[in-house]
Amino acid sequence: MPDVIIPGPAGRLEGRYSPSEDPTAPVALILHAHPLGGGHMENPLVEMMYDSFRKRNFATLRFNFRGVGRSQGSYDQGLGELSDAATVLDWVQGYNATARYCWVAGHSFGAWVGMQLLMRRPEIAGFVSVAPPTNMYDFTFLAPCPASGIIVHGGADKIVPADDVERVMSKVRVQKGIEIKRDIIPDANHLFTEHLPELERRMNTYLDERIPLVEKERSERQITGKR
Repeated sequence: MPDVIIPGPAGRLEGRYSPSEDPTAPVALILHAHPLGGGHMENPLVEMMYDSFRKRNFATLRFNFRGVGRSQGSYDQGLGELSDAATVLDWVQGYNATARYCWVAGHSFGAWVGMQLLMRRPEIAGFVSVAPPTNMYDFTFLAPCPASGIIVHGGADKIVPADDVERVMSKVRVQKGIEIKRDIIPDANHLFTEHLPELERRMNTYLDERIPLVEKERSERQITGKR
């Protein structure tokens, strides 16, 4: 799990990277919560998501957005942070040029950035969004959503009420064959303070179900392409 320093748009970006022994292994990028709200890559929730993909032999990377930890620069209203995420994805793909596909996972602000990134990067085949801040940011850019994924929210979230997430995400259009699963953990707050094991269980259940389908869909496309 080596520390890495990545040249970013506003200076160096601090990260943690776990390479895979498989040169064709997929890539996973993990994004933390709001930089001005105490979000950082060492948060237990972020580490849990990182470990979930690492244990599945993904080439996995988490990093601090600009202005957090040893990352240079300062908060940039989400625009710079999206550029940070795109730059870091480029970096990890540079070391994994034969990766089969990518996943992105994020918490709160990081979920918003991650879902913007998947709209711009067709190689992203799946996503995990935990407590997306639908009452703080516009999600109409998901028009339509190009990849399947899961949204997990806390039923006792006082920062982003679960009803608001449901209202916004129920209106999101998706491409043909794409499904966004929505899952609520009762009594969990925005940080899943007392419910991290349950969040991990539900996330892992989804990944165990979804990743084999992604692999199957990829194989079928390759076969069709050969024809």
